[in-house]
Amino acid sequence: MLSELQKKTAGAIVNIFETGRVHGDYSQVSLLPGDPGHLTYGRSQTTLASGNLYLLIKAYCEAPRASLAARLRRFLARLAAGDASLDRHGDFRVLLEGAGHDPVMQTVQDRFFDRMYWEPSVVDAGALSIDSALGTTVVYDSHVHGSWKIVRARTEQRHGACTSLGERAWIERYVETRRDWLANHRAKILHATVYRMTCLAELIARGAWDLPLPLRVRGVIVDEASLGESAPLRVSAPSETERLLLLRKPLMRGHDVKAFQQMLAAAGHPVKIDGRFGARTDKAVRALQRSRGLKADGIVGPATRAILGL
Repeated sequence: MLSELQKKTAGAIVNIFETGRVHGDYSQVSLLPGDPGHLTYGRSQTTLASGNLYLLIKAYCEAPRASLAARLRRFLARLAAGDASLDRHGDFRVLLEGAGHDPVMQTVQDRFFDRMYWEPSVVDAGALSIDSALGTTVVYDSHVHGSWKIVRARTEQRHGACTSLGERAWIERYVETRRDWLANHRAKILHATVYRMTCLAELIARGAWDLPLPLRVRGVIVDEASLGESAPLRVSAPSETERLLLLRKPLMRGHDVKAFQQMLAAAGHPVKIDGRFGARTDKAVRALQRSRGLKADGIVGPATRAILGL
């Protein structure tokens, strides 16, 4: 298990990739031409297209004493629908930037990104017997940037399973595979993001598996002093992005709903497996979330999927 200092160091590395700062930039709003994630926001630059920006702003609007909650609440329906016109909505972007300076938003982001990215990364790393700080950082970076499942499968197809190769050899192969995937992706805007793999490969070459401090990442020093203190190109990698599943009208339907219902039933939460996200499925999701200590909001996102190994 990683120490708290190693977790902070892993977070700092990915924060630097995302915003150029050890602690990230809670108020940063980005939009790059051709970015499949559309508008991105916050410390870990969550995206409009993934639905995670909706979840983040929803959590902020529900938080006590959130100073801009009332003004941001009116955008929730459009965020839930993935409305790409918000990319260039001036008032919305100004509100996001302002909210990033609110200590309430900063706390919400820290908790949100742990729940959405860090905790699923630890689960996925553990499933492959990856337990080093650097190995977990590699997994975490792919969860934040996107395409963990795609590149993991490609690495396994080309080089074999992590349990067969051993963690260090497999992580090195994974970073090589991901670098190649980014450098040759049809979305040319992703080519510039290979710097993430260059930095991680340098840490691997130095044998920094325990993330010993100090570290230099893209010219930024990460040490105990900087971690204790209270932008490079960021493009979200298109991936196996899964839509948020929740109870709404008209009811959500599809193979993804049915697959999740099957996993719910297998986990001991009886539900009708019909591919329709109705009231019974909502009730089962909330029961699952309560049983695992998650917020029981009935919304199936990355954290809830990770519980079932999806």
